[in-house]
Amino acid sequence: MKKSAVALAACVALSGLLVACGGDDDSAADTPSVSNPGKFFNRVATFTVCSQVGASCEDSTPTAAEIVAASEDGMTLVYTNSLKGEVGFVDITDPASPKALGHLAMGGEPTSVTVLGGHALVAVNTSASFTNASGKLVVVDIAKRSLITEIALGGQPDSVARSKDGKYVAVVIENERDEGVNKGALPQAPSGYLTIVDTVGAPTAWKTRVVELKGLATIVPEDAEPEYVAINEDNVAVVTLQENNHIALVDLPSGKVTRHFSAGAVTLSQVDLTDAPRPNNVSLTETQANRLREPDGVTWISSSQFATANEGDWNGGSRGFTIFNTDGTVAYDAGNSLEHLVARIGHTNDKRSDAKGNEPENVAFGRFDGTDYLFVASERSSVLAVYDMGQKNQPVFKQVLPAALAPEGLLAIPSRNLVIAASENDDRATSSTLRSALNIYQYQSASAAYPTIQSTHRADGTPIPWSALSGLVAAPSGAVVYGIDDSFFRGNRIFEIDTGVKPARLQREIRITDPNGKIAALAALLPAAKDANAFDATDLAALVNADGSVNLDPEGISLASGGGFWIASEGAGTVGEAARPVLSANLVFKLSATGVVEDIVQLPADVNAKQQRFGFEGIAESNGKLVVAFQRAWAGETMARIGVYDLSAKTWQFMFYPLDAVTSPNKGWVGLSDITALGNGRFLVVERDNQGGPDARIKKLYRIDLTGVANGATLSKTLVRDVLPDLRATKGLVVEKIEGLAVLASGEVLLVNDNDGVDENSGETWLFSLGKLNLN
Repeated sequence: MKKSAVALAACVALSGLLVACGGDDDSAADTPSVSNPGKFFNRVATFTVCSQVGASCEDSTPTAAEIVAASEDGMTLVYTNSLKGEVGFVDITDPASPKALGHLAMGGEPTSVTVLGGHALVAVNTSASFTNASGKLVVVDIAKRSLITEIALGGQPDSVARSKDGKYVAVVIENERDEGVNKGALPQAPSGYLTIVDTVGAPTAWKTRVVELKGLATIVPEDAEPEYVAINEDNVAVVTLQENNHIALVDLPSGKVTRHFSAGAVTLSQVDLTDAPRPNNVSLTETQANRLREPDGVTWISSSQFATANEGDWNGGSRGFTIFNTDGTVAYDAGNSLEHLVARIGHTNDKRSDAKGNEPENVAFGRFDGTDYLFVASERSSVLAVYDMGQKNQPVFKQVLPAALAPEGLLAIPSRNLVIAASENDDRATSSTLRSALNIYQYQSASAAYPTIQSTHRADGTPIPWSALSGLVAAPSGAVVYGIDDSFFRGNRIFEIDTGVKPARLQREIRITDPNGKIAALAALLPAAKDANAFDATDLAALVNADGSVNLDPEGISLASGGGFWIASEGAGTVGEAARPVLSANLVFKLSATGVVEDIVQLPADVNAKQQRFGFEGIAESNGKLVVAFQRAWAGETMARIGVYDLSAKTWQFMFYPLDAVTSPNKGWVGLSDITALGNGRFLVVERDNQGGPDARIKKLYRIDLTGVANGATLSKTLVRDVLPDLRATKGLVVEKIEGLAVLASGEVLLVNDNDGVDENSGETWLFSLGKLNLN
């Protein structure tokens, strides 16, 4: 494919984020876009689809919000819920307080929706099988939420779009392949096509025409796989044929394909192509040559240009987005910039590194207060990247927005200064946080609320990749804190974070290493034979990688009074439980300031004999002692332990902490997450349940005092703050794991959540400032 000479240029920097740029200008818009540096988009509400079933979302039936449209006045949202075979309606008269309006069965699987006048037009898959495909276009009265008529489509529909003048509706008939046949390879009959609906008169009088797309592509031309459609002001439809890596332009009045061309390929450098786990995890050092774009979502940005989200499906996916001219030339390609963006903000989904990375799923475009913006939804990293399109062919990164898991549908409503993203993943039965939702963002005269942490560059110019933050500790002075990643990653690291800037700047990574063989020395003291009920030499040896880095489960971090750090590493496995054999013990590691292991502290043997899979969660050094918080009660006990290790005497004592009772309707458990020293024998602890979203109930800070408390005694606790309102202030789903706690020298209290390495998690990481609390 012919490309603009500067189409792949990169380097515009904005707000500390590296973004790609490039292109040339061959025409000017009728009304130029004007940049607006004082306004940003922020999330104002999240509507959970489960609230259509019950306001408290106690029903575990999986739901989905896949594609979303809005009534002509922008006051009502209509979304497809394929899992339940229905469309849902939401009142957004007040966008900060969306209200459920009910749902309507479609008699099949709704795949897409658009709005024309007072009608929602819903594409519905009614196929009996992959080879016996069928579908219909269902016309719905939005106000009455009732069916008006159905129009047979002949095949399995996917995307649907309407023309601006209301004369035409275009429906992509994908007739998708069966991935269980021949490993999903094409061709697989029947081939797909485009259906044009002439929307003249009443819906019952609408007529359809078929546009053949077979024979256009060079990749499996006999089996067209159209995926998405968008219509410009000249009534030209652009259709992406994803698996064919092809794009077609169709003149809707005539029903003719006026132009078609390959979507082309991209060579990506400095990307991660290998899944976790491995010693270094996210490694932006690999190259992927000639990667097919295989675009999914598409949107027009002018009458002569459109943008594609290059998700990939069969044999491609270039991890970014592209701006095409209608003659097939590339005006701009994002290259590796989206991959670097999600790495910088902690949203890299490393379990997808070998596949399609962040997977840009969809794109939307709109002019807000005189500024043109392009929105790109990343399905696997669960963010929306926003670009200022004021300079033709040179998208300038504006900001990134967090979303519930797996945003699929995007909708810009400029008349109301709103953007909507539909996130489809929902699995309450196996997770406490996965609920499908509509994310509602508003264009505001305000700074961007997200991200709260972003990293600087490594020496090679790539961002420091990070995720799965666990413990947190403050430096003795200033606004620097230190965090640590947990066992989602191998080759664990400590991160230095400057919280004195917004967003906080993750400016240094310290790899934990064992060049002096401290772990091997401990292994020599343990039994050599494998024991499912005890930590042995084999288990310990597995903690060290060939490069000297180590694989721990760091859940707590504290500064050491003599310099360096203390790390509390949680053990794995439960004594006496065959399904969860003991693979590691709960250990305390003393590290130098450069991350070198200097010493290892073990628990007493009689305590190790009670090990459960929920162990060390936080650590603090105070007055010559280490204080370690256990998450929950161990075998034969009813309360969580607080362990106190005397650094001089090298002896342990244990007190017991009374946890709050479980109050979530989704049950679960309550445990400790972190601990920090306040001085004079007092400590601040995080107590939380393992619930997120609408099921979250317990997210609290308590103060405990160990002064004069005897070994084996039960502690008393004092509530300092219920932080659930703070978590809800993000206007998203409440994060489950608040796992890091620090108190700056100024008295400011900070909290951070663990995003589980973006594994079955939206990846949102919030560094909460609670201000100066009354800690006395």
